[in-house]
Amino acid sequence: MRSRFLLTVFAGTLLLSTHLVSAAPLAEEYLKTGQLSEGATALQAQLKKNPDDDQARFGLGVIQFFQSLEHLGNNLYQYGLRTERAFGGMPGEIREVLPQNPAPKTLSYTETRKIIQTWVNDLNAAEQTLSAVKDSDVKLPLHVGLIKVDLTGTGKPIDAGFLLGGFNTPEEQQQVAAFVLDFDRGDADWLAGYCNFLCAWGEVLLAVDGEEMFNCTSHLFFEKVDTPYPFLMDGTRRFDTVYNPATGVNRPLVSDILAFIHLWRFELKEPERMKAALAHLEDMQRHAKSMWKYYLAETDNENEWIPNPNQTGVLEIKVTQEMVDTWLVVLDEAGEVLQGKKLIPFWRGQPGVKGVNLRRVFTEPRKIDPFLWFQGTAAAPYLEKGTITDFANPELWRRINQTFGRNRFFTLAFWFN
Repeated sequence: MRSRFLLTVFAGTLLLSTHLVSAAPLAEEYLKTGQLSEGATALQAQLKKNPDDDQARFGLGVIQFFQSLEHLGNNLYQYGLRTERAFGGMPGEIREVLPQNPAPKTLSYTETRKIIQTWVNDLNAAEQTLSAVKDSDVKLPLHVGLIKVDLTGTGKPIDAGFLLGGFNTPEEQQQVAAFVLDFDRGDADWLAGYCNFLCAWGEVLLAVDGEEMFNCTSHLFFEKVDTPYPFLMDGTRRFDTVYNPATGVNRPLVSDILAFIHLWRFELKEPERMKAALAHLEDMQRHAKSMWKYYLAETDNENEWIPNPNQTGVLEIKVTQEMVDTWLVVLDEAGEVLQGKKLIPFWRGQPGVKGVNLRRVFTEPRKIDPFLWFQGTAAAPYLEKGTITDFANPELWRRINQTFGRNRFFTLAFWFN
């Protein structure tokens, strides 16, 4: 049931972006044909003629979001992401959606950083467009299941209906194709928030120096890589052959996996990017607050992506006022932590005496070592006395569990943004 819900949420995300485009009828047509670049050009021309057309602006932001996915997919395909050869039993649906390039280019660490930078640039463009939407009455109804994205750059776009079709009956596939979402002003904040979330991760990846990990382990994920250790590309590189019944343990692969784990420690390459990541997380929290302001003000009930307590959403999940109130408390608490006004509890030493100032982790960045963070010594520079976040308070989690249901909070949090 949970996996089915997540698939529905993913489908809705695709629909959301598409739906936003329908505000400009042109946008949906370009989304349905997979002509995203042409669609972006057409909507930019529309906005040049009519700068107040927030429907066109919303549609442009949706197209730009899908372009970020398309450009990322194209780059990964071009450089031979091992979607087929890393595993022997890859499901047919995945091979059709993300086939492996039979003649890939050689990937270098420098090119890897360029790919991530392109992804961040694309997401930033989408976020800025969506953040400029001001009309509280803007509407973007879209046939989400008909949106097409060319993830390989081979001129064979995949539509959202197909992505879901691999997991549904023919009747349900038809329903997906006919599925319409009426995206509104709050949904513009929803998508902008997710753009910020993804940008934050991109900035962190660019902040650290991952060249050693690339040199030693990138052959596991890409078919051809520029590494000082070319012998790593010899032999079997499939993850499902860690143990070979005929020859015993696949020592090279086991050693590669151990090296990958061992190399999870990163010096900083561009430390200023950690501040940029923090800014994106703060913007994400701001959008998450803003979207509920608009959701709660709605009086209609038309194919809602995320409904308020008086509406019925297309996912048919009841949203109560208590759920909204509790979620807003969570968002406020997250904002206090990001601003450094409240501290994350430290699990060593005297309980409740000191906590970790998460803001300083971003504004005063140091070498990132997850294992030393788990041990506690990496947190030492950021320990200080102060108010510990309510996320450490059992009463808050009791309220969350009572409101959202046990084991459902994080699933619904993904939906709520």
